[in-house]
Amino acid sequence: MAARWGLRGKSVVALLIACLLALVPAVMLGWKAMEDIRTHFGLAFARNFTLLNQQKIIAPVIRELALSRRLAESVVTQDWLLSENDPARRALFFREAEGFRADQHNYSYFVVVDSSRHYYFNDSSSPLSNSPRYTLSDTDPQDRWYFDTLARDETYNINVNYDAKLKVTKVWFNMVVRAGNEKVGLAGGGLDLTEFLDQFISRREAGVTPMIVDPEGAIQAHPDTRLIAFSSGSSGQAKHHVYDLLANDQQRTALRQTLRQAETNPGEVETMWGTIDGKEQLIATAYIPQLRWHVLSAIDLHAAQVLDSRWIWPLVGTLAGLLAILLIGFAYTVDLLVLRPLRGLKQSAKAIAAGQYDSPLPRTRPDEIGELSSAFASMADQVRRHTEELEDKVQQRTQALEAANREMAAAQKKIGDSIDYASLIQRAILPDRQLQASLGEHHFVLWKPRDVVGGDFYIYREGPIDSLIGVVDCAGHGVPGALMTMLALAAIDHAIDSVKSHDPAAILRETDHVMRGMLGQEEFTHSLATNMDAGLVRVDHQRKLLHFSGAKISLFASDGNDVREYKGARRAIGDKRQGDYQDVEIPMETGWTYYLCTDGFLDQAGGEHGFGFGNSRFADLLRNHARRPLAEQADVFAATLAQYQGEQPQRDDITILSFRFD
Repeated sequence: MAARWGLRGKSVVALLIACLLALVPAVMLGWKAMEDIRTHFGLAFARNFTLLNQQKIIAPVIRELALSRRLAESVVTQDWLLSENDPARRALFFREAEGFRADQHNYSYFVVVDSSRHYYFNDSSSPLSNSPRYTLSDTDPQDRWYFDTLARDETYNINVNYDAKLKVTKVWFNMVVRAGNEKVGLAGGGLDLTEFLDQFISRREAGVTPMIVDPEGAIQAHPDTRLIAFSSGSSGQAKHHVYDLLANDQQRTALRQTLRQAETNPGEVETMWGTIDGKEQLIATAYIPQLRWHVLSAIDLHAAQVLDSRWIWPLVGTLAGLLAILLIGFAYTVDLLVLRPLRGLKQSAKAIAAGQYDSPLPRTRPDEIGELSSAFASMADQVRRHTEELEDKVQQRTQALEAANREMAAAQKKIGDSIDYASLIQRAILPDRQLQASLGEHHFVLWKPRDVVGGDFYIYREGPIDSLIGVVDCAGHGVPGALMTMLALAAIDHAIDSVKSHDPAAILRETDHVMRGMLGQEEFTHSLATNMDAGLVRVDHQRKLLHFSGAKISLFASDGNDVREYKGARRAIGDKRQGDYQDVEIPMETGWTYYLCTDGFLDQAGGEHGFGFGNSRFADLLRNHARRPLAEQADVFAATLAQYQGEQPQRDDITILSFRFD
């Protein structure tokens, strides 16, 4: 049951809705202002964070770059690369290289001799070695970084790469060693990538993703190492670009323009908006010209701690408290001025509704409620007078209805008794005992009137050498159909006596003649259906033949494998046009069962779509059950029709007469 809202509740809800309607634009404007403030401070935060990262990167990387350049430009290094196998030059180089390594942060250096392709490497994690670690090959894809570096017109490059032969991943500083104009090899150092990321990338604020990219957008450093474009610094080719992180081409184009703008203003931070991982983020970038690197910061302003939200909740709580005080005060005022007087009026109204028309009503208030009480008192007086008049009229009408109801009950009982008696008479004319005596278990009858009585019946006549079996479906059902069966039975009996044989076609023609003679002169036959369907079978026991003739009723036969239909004439008996009824001679075959069926069975609605049972479904029913004993067939036919019918009402009277001769 739905909750009933009183005036107090409705007034409070109305005030609450009004407050909410006023708060909605205020909240929207406040939210817009909050977003503007968040964006303003977010831009400042992005610039400061990016510049801070830039300085964190510049200091160690510039230092390592300067040391690598010192090693590459050393005369000792150049002399040894020109004569790798000279013992004196070799010893002098490695003494100087050890001093270089002591100055480096990661205590590592490498040298590649172009003439021999020998690769020398020393760091603090392995013993000092004056022998090459391995020899580079221009056919080995893992060594392409060296040949690509020499092929490029650059004095150095910074490359993030995994050396599979040394099994180390570093930020390599590749310096080209020249002797005059000749490139004689490479030299430089390397920063450990893990330590580099831990120091500059991984220790980041919530909602902030720092990155390092080269001018082509290849990712050199990222919290997710799977996105780093290894070897992009030396080869110029990369699989992972920062552009791939953006949502569409328009944003990618904007980022390229932002990077170019940052390159023209190395000391400035350029910003733009982009969508990364499905979230709109502020992207800030600063360019380090010495390293040819861009420092990027992708900031989700809703996740990053741009604003301190601790002051928001006290403000929200204060507003909620003020709103609650306003609602409580308003509810108390409504109760005092409106609800209490109305409760007094309500009690008086309940008393009047219970029949206490003398209940006092408050009329002293000089306001709308007082006027309402006066109007209600006048209405109560009128209701009292009308109630007394109505009670008198109701008593009179009740007495009249009770008398009419008694008369209707008596008439209904007479009609019911008459219909029951008619049913008894109709059942008495059916030849059940004759069929049982003559055919016994070789026949069954399924007879289901739609009402207590119906318009279907069946006949059986036994002669010296033959017998006559038939079913008749008179127009109509219920009492009209039952009365038609009496007329039809009399006409058929007269036709059999007149024909003096069991010839089915002759009997149908004579019955049609008799029915037209009995009903042809009556005016009501033009507006009422007085026709009937019939199917007759003469059984010639001596010659083992069946003679069938029908008026819109077919004879079906089946041996369980095949189904045959012997159709009757297209015109019913008593139709507007006289039918042409002919005999069909059928050999009496062992194992075959014969069926006469009215249209009530075939036209019964049912199934999923409410269609009629139909001839095809009836033929399948015969084919599946024709070999059963006839007593079982009656139950199967009735059950099958009931299942198909479902919740649909019975449309017409149903009759099936089946017989077999073994």
